Amino acid sequence: MLNFQTHSIFICQSMLNPSSTQAHDIYALFRSFHIAAFGMLALIIFLSFYISIKYRKKKNDESIPKQTTGNKTLEVFMIGIPTLLLIYFFYQSFITMKAVEPAVAEDSAPDIIITGHQFWWDANYNNTKVVTANEIHLPAGKKILLELRAADVIHSFWVPALGNKMDMIPGKPNFIYLNIDKPGTYAGLCSEFCGAEHAWMRMDIVAQNEVDYAKWIAENETGAHAPAGNLATEGSTIFQTSTCASCHRIRGTNALGVIGPDLTHFDSRKKMLAGMMTIDSMNIYRWISAPQKVKPGSKMPDFIFNKDSLQALTAYLLQLK
Repeated sequence: MLNFQTHSIFICQSMLNPSSTQAHDIYALFRSFHIAAFGMLALIIFLSFYISIKYRKKKNDESIPKQTTGNKTLEVFMIGIPTLLLIYFFYQSFITMKAVEPAVAEDSAPDIIITGHQFWWDANYNNTKVVTANEIHLPAGKKILLELRAADVIHSFWVPALGNKMDMIPGKPNFIYLNIDKPGTYAGLCSEFCGAEHAWMRMDIVAQNEVDYAKWIAENETGAHAPAGNLATEGSTIFQTSTCASCHRIRGTNALGVIGPDLTHFDSRKKMLAGMMTIDSMNIYRWISAPQKVKPGSKMPDFIFNKDSLQALTAYLLQLK
């Protein structure tokens, strides 16, 4: 079995630590539900103990406890309180839905288009040349519009700390707004079963302040740097003359594929394979030498490269910063 590193790369996912305007609204509703549920549970527990003790059968007492019927006050209380709670939570749910999913005008241009693939994420930044995969950078402290698409089957975009999830349906783009509170890295995932490697369809949302986000955009608008060294140069040649270039794009080269992730700045990311492993020479080598053993069901086919070619490709990919 391939012993790649995965344990240390997870980021905590939690909707109990809201980190966006939308997540705060959802959490407030969630908390209200729990307070009401706890109150009802406490009342039921209290009444269960109270009735069990007060009306327990006493020794040598065969009498039947007093029966209460036709008590309209009690009936109004038992029916009225749940009805009022139902109305209250219906109203709160409605206004929360309106707040976190406001209507999007038909002529609204999304800031970023995120597409779900089996089994990875693609992010295309409007009005720029930036395309990235699985590690998605977003500005903090600014309201942004995301357009969500699916390239093959139904996926679902969900970052627990940032609020509501949204299904991604082939041929039908959906939209969500996000206003992230502060810079940080937030874990996301596909929350709709989409195939064999659904569990390894994860993403990192990297929220940055205005200055850092602008710097990241500027750095990622550039094409790939020319490889340095004979080994990486050989790897670049192999990549562009083999089927690698048919599926992957590396801006500034002849690799123009769009089936797989954009690799222009591959090594500037922390993880690969949608969060499955960290990016290092050992993991890259193992992946390109036996993709279907590492991530069965992915669309990366097994290639027959010799050891020297694998080392050259690994060296080239490690220079794509």
